[in-house]
Formats: sequence, structure tokens, C-alpha cells
Amino acid sequence: MGMLRVMSRRGDDRVNWDQQKALAGDLEAMAAVREAERIFAQERAKGATAFRVEPGKPIQRIDAFDETAEQIVLVPRVVGG
Repeated sequence: MGMLRVMSRRGDDRVNWDQQKALAGDLEAMAAVREAERIFAQERAKGATAFRVEPGKPIQRIDAFDETAEQIVLVPRVVGG
């Protein structure tokens, strides 16, 4: 299972997908991957930073959506005042 987490002032919004089902042609799973990819692109365009998070491995900054990631965290650009 993959998960996209978008940090916000409400906490975080999540989109989950099953990569195996998507690869097998499951329409619902494929739609979830497309939605996660759309949100990823939208948030990156606003300046968010993306990280690939996997247990037992160092957190890795990424620039492109990776549907094989177990978890992707998007952190919005910090605006100072």
C-alpha cells in the first residue's frame, strides 16, 4: 500500500493506493494513483517539498511522484513574516 500525506493546518490529508491492484488493472486503484499523482503535482507547483518515508531507511527528498513509495509526505512551503 502507498500513502500520500499532505501536511496542512488541519493536520494531514491522506490518499491511499494499492500498487499491486493498480498494476493488475483495478480501476479504483488506478484512479487512486492518478489522484495522488495529481495532488503531488499541484502541491509541488505551490512550492511544497516532498519526502519518501520508509521504515528502517533514511528519509529521502524526492522531486517526482513515485507510486512504489510506501509513504510520501508533502510539506508546504514555510512562509515567514
